[in-house]
Amino acid sequence: MKVILNDFIEHLGERGDSVSVKPGYANNYLIPKGLAYFDTPGNRRRFQQEQKTWEQQDTQRRSAAEKLAAQLTGTKLAFERRAGEKDVLFGSVTAADIGAALADRGFEIDRRRIMLEHPIKELGAVDVVINIHRGIDVVVPVRVVRPGEDPDALAPEYEEGVLEGGVQAAGPAPEAATASE
Repeated sequence: MKVILNDFIEHLGERGDSVSVKPGYANNYLIPKGLAYFDTPGNRRRFQQEQKTWEQQDTQRRSAAEKLAAQLTGTKLAFERRAGEKDVLFGSVTAADIGAALADRGFEIDRRRIMLEHPIKELGAVDVVINIHRGIDVVVPVRVVRPGEDPDALAPEYEEGVLEGGVQAAGPAPEAATASE
């Protein structure tokens, strides 16, 4: 069945694309949710009339997302969780926990926009990607520590200055040699 997409749909296409999908997907999901129209000449004209309005709305959403991304840059989150001897948490830190912590700081972000492959189940630091808008991602460092520990203290893997794989750790840059030496 041919439909015209009314919005960006991941793994399917951009707004305005004419794509073939299975009839059940079109009739039960895309069309009732307003994500697509049947591909007919009348709907093509309808789509072209709505195009200008959609472009303005997308520009407004993108600018709001860029503003939010600028505000989120530099935000760090810390969670206190109980853990066993091998630094394995008794619970976990999920996307919902991260979303709630961001909401406490005044950022309303849907937990589905937090790209966390699996819940965090160990103590340490993890960089979490937040997809604010299509093409606008922000990396937020998340640190999980035991209750009473200082979340700003350097993790043991950062103390030596070089992580596994030869990557320079975050911190003060090494002194550069001068040309006069």
